Amino acid sequence: MFKFLPYVLKTLWRHRSRTLLTVSGSAVALFVFCFVGAVQEGMNDLQRRQEAKGSLITFQANKFCPATSHLPQDYDQQIARLDGVREVVPIQVFTNNCRASLDVVVFYGVPPQKLRAARDFQLVSGDWSEFEQHQDAAVVGRAVAARRDISVGDKFSIGDFSVNVAGVFTSDDPAEENYIYSHLEFLQRGKGMGLVGTVTQLEILLEPGIDPMTKCEEIDGKFRGGPVETDTRPKGVFQAKSLGDLAQLIGMTHYLGYACVGLVLSLVATTTIMSVEDRIKEHAVLQTIGFSGPRVFRLVMTESVLLSIAGGLVGVSAALLILQISSLSVGAEAVTISFTPSIRLAISGFVVACGTGAIAGIAPAIHAARAEIVPALRQA
Repeated sequence: MFKFLPYVLKTLWRHRSRTLLTVSGSAVALFVFCFVGAVQEGMNDLQRRQEAKGSLITFQANKFCPATSHLPQDYDQQIARLDGVREVVPIQVFTNNCRASLDVVVFYGVPPQKLRAARDFQLVSGDWSEFEQHQDAAVVGRAVAARRDISVGDKFSIGDFSVNVAGVFTSDDPAEENYIYSHLEFLQRGKGMGLVGTVTQLEILLEPGIDPMTKCEEIDGKFRGGPVETDTRPKGVFQAKSLGDLAQLIGMTHYLGYACVGLVLSLVATTTIMSVEDRIKEHAVLQTIGFSGPRVFRLVMTESVLLSIAGGLVGVSAALLILQISSLSVGAEAVTISFTPSIRLAISGFVVACGTGAIAGIAPAIHAARAEIVPALRQA
């Protein structure tokens, strides 16, 4: 069929306005499809990574937004003495918005000596010593630095907090790049609300082979009836609960993705049908000079698939480019989901483009292949 490709391309270019409109519509639909897929990809990636790490989060019981959770900081020493606990990291959280937002800013206050052990990121600019030596210093994730146009040496302010940017970091976990890490005491003292001695949450790193659910029950049992009761969960479960309704909304976006696939199918099928109807006499001529019905079928199928692939190339490429340079994320209750572009997402987009093009072309191709020669030649 490759030797007939120039003929198919000339056929498409003959009605260039219709072809360009179809390609544009398919591109927009697949652009949206990839954006929806990127959000779902980010959600799945977040859950997979936290399950693999096997860490726990201890939060104040019956609290939701980080601003309302206050645990005694000395709980970390009591938990650290439990069997199977490798490290306990006290964390003070400040966020500009507990609700779902596309531009949520999250500060994590962590003791500097524990930060590098608890996180696996690396500085791409700046200096760790600058962060460790100055209490008002912070290291900023690459994604939030790009969105807010932050660089090393800048002073960044939000709410009542102002920090000097000592470094910008990157991480294998895209969600981590949406956080800002500062000193624990800086956040505890920053708002004048008497937070010294309390933390928002404790992150507990377990030894290998420790059952996380058993350890959660042990920790919560230890503080049941104490000054502040705790709610301990595996970090992935905790984040999924924090995202709450947002996670359900992301799940519902599957239907938007299906609608985009249906739109591509409809556009390509409509255009192919119109093309076949316009050229029914031409197809009859092809059959009179020796083209078999199956060959005409393949010509029409090739036309349909090329239309869909062209839209897929434009839409998927544009989506991946924008996702890569924009560093978009969505967050709620100080947990962020990064819009994650990936090779798998690109492959999915192209597979959808090829598949919809093939399906959309079946009916028009059958119609063209089965057209009777004499009645077709008599058409004006």
